Amino acid sequence: MTWVKICGMTNLEDALVAVEAGADAVGFVFYEKSPRYVTAEMTRTMVEKLPTEIEKVGVFAGESMEHSIEAGSYAGLDALQLYLLTSPKPLAEETLHIRALGSRLKIYPALPVSVFLGEGARNASGFAMGASGGIDTLFLDSGSSQRPGGTGQRFDWKESASAVRELGAHQNIVVAGGLTPENVSDAVGILKPWGVDVASGVEARPGKKDPGRVRAFVRAVREIDQKAS
Repeated sequence: MTWVKICGMTNLEDALVAVEAGADAVGFVFYEKSPRYVTAEMTRTMVEKLPTEIEKVGVFAGESMEHSIEAGSYAGLDALQLYLLTSPKPLAEETLHIRALGSRLKIYPALPVSVFLGEGARNASGFAMGASGGIDTLFLDSGSSQRPGGTGQRFDWKESASAVRELGAHQNIVVAGGLTPENVSDAVGILKPWGVDVASGVEARPGKKDPGRVRAFVRAVREIDQKAS
């Protein structure tokens, strides 16, 4: 069954809607330039009121490993989604650094899918083999170093399918960027990812979820899961 994360939670009401809709995880954005930015204190208050079975993921960009771990641990999160804003080459070293700190948090690095396309296609096999030992899940987004995520823009799924397939042979792949209740079935059908991640595609406005769209998104994923089983 495809893992579903509803990201960009800024209030408890929206997080509970995601839980009720059947999402597997909710995300909290710690990137200050995002309209969905929340503090560790705000997040902790929400997390304390959420069921233990739903995964709580903190989204960080441009922060040190130590800061991300400290904030995530204080907020009671289960995982760190780290937009490293770099090429994939040093990722294994960063992963080892996190492990060395003894964190219980899961590690979810996030990179623009563009680093694995075109001239960067050769990165896919090397990255997958080199990073598979310490990475739980890899997020692929449509962002860039200037805007790491939350663009609301989808990447070219057909062009990216072979890279996603190669990367997915070694770790779980979650796709993000421009997903909506209307197109997520196509994305899952083409890319066959382990999971999907949505923020703006289920919002009434930046930072506020539309309950109907949240439910429709999860329902669309579950329907294609049933067809594939």
